[in-house]
Amino acid sequence: MRASLFLSALSVSSVMAAPVLPEINANSAHADSLKKVSEYFNLLAVKIQQSKFESAVPTCDLSKVAMPQAPSPLPAPSFGLTLKHVALGRGTQNYTCDTTNATAIPVANGAVASLFNASCIVAAYPDIGAMLSGVSMSFNLSNLASIASSLPPSFLKQTLAPTSGMAVSGAHYFTNASTPFFNMDASQWKIGEAPCAKNNSAPAPEAAAKGQQGEKAVPWLKLVTRPGATGGLQEVYRVETAGGSAPETCKGMPAAFEVQYAAQYWFYGN
Repeated sequence: MRASLFLSALSVSSVMAAPVLPEINANSAHADSLKKVSEYFNLLAVKIQQSKFESAVPTCDLSKVAMPQAPSPLPAPSFGLTLKHVALGRGTQNYTCDTTNATAIPVANGAVASLFNASCIVAAYPDIGAMLSGVSMSFNLSNLASIASSLPPSFLKQTLAPTSGMAVSGAHYFTNASTPFFNMDASQWKIGEAPCAKNNSAPAPEAAAKGQQGEKAVPWLKLVTRPGATGGLQEVYRVETAGGSAPETCKGMPAAFEVQYAAQYWFYGN
């Protein structure tokens, strides 16, 4: 049933053969994840039905899109900056542990994520966009990048399906212990590169989606770019987080480990 709705969504804007669906990780996903998938596809089906009666075609205009707000709001984007891009990040938060001390607290050690272009989804259907992080946690991490990168550009630009129908817009990783980096300078997009520094943080909402093993959502962040940023990028927000948090202590944990997460990254510039 879910697969048929997925395919129906693709057929709204494309007559190409459907891609291979990412495998739903039902065994390791948190119980709430499958509920979120169901809610997502139900809402997507409603949007498809509504589109049959709309004369205007949904656009990718980001000029009027409102960024999600946490219960404790992050500082607003600086005056004069405009929203340039929205990406769904899917990857891992990385940690280290002192294996000789079971009461030690895990130490954050960067993150790695693939970035998928979500700009058109949040612009046209913000209610669907808000669900992307939670839904993506129900799909196997190993399948996402290879599936998305294999789809032809004409298909990638039109589909509304989660992750597997979204174009890869770049990669997120750390260049050192304190510099999160966003590389979105691929030939298809040329959005820019952004070495960043943390500016502010806010706890994720209580209802934020959990990780595949029930991990809490990592905080929302405001980042500012460091010297060397390109494409006019100035500020980056991490919002709509899902999973990614480490356990409270290092008890039973290895010296280094990863926790899967998803988040939206909103890029502002001039």
